[in-house]
Amino acid sequence: MITIIKKGTPKEEIKRRVNEVVSKTPKKDIMKFAGKLKTDIDPLEYQRQMRDEWE
Repeated sequence: MITIIKKGTPKEEIKRRVNEVVSKTPKKDIMKFAGKLKTDIDPLEYQRQMRDEWE
């Protein structure tokens, strides 16, 4: 869905249009994926390794 908001549109109108778009978007149930990923690595250790690459 595309909503065109022109320059000078009042904030209330922008909020109303954004709320319309958000309310029409289908919600995704991501909880069905919780706990499904099985790995042999420690997530915290992996995160530290990824952060150390930037230094």
